[in-house]
Amino acid sequence: MSHVTIYATSWCPHCANLKKRLDRTEHAYDVIDVEENPEAAEWVESVNDGNRVVPTVKYSDGTYATNPAASAVRRKIAELEEA
Repeated sequence: MSHVTIYATSWCPHCANLKKRLDRTEHAYDVIDVEENPEAAEWVESVNDGNRVVPTVKYSDGTYATNPAASAVRRKIAELEEA
């Protein structure tokens, strides 16, 4: 089970960078392209004051982070795996 869902776009350099850094340490994650999924785009906008900011990361505990560093995502994954 993946503890992380990354809401992204195909053209976003910040999204690509986050995925690349997580791939280096083989952390599992799911990706949802907000340009192809209107419901996902609405959720991203709802947690970012009406803005479609990517990457926005949603964790399995329901919390989220906007444009987080890969190190922060790794720490959160470790926390969720311990729970």
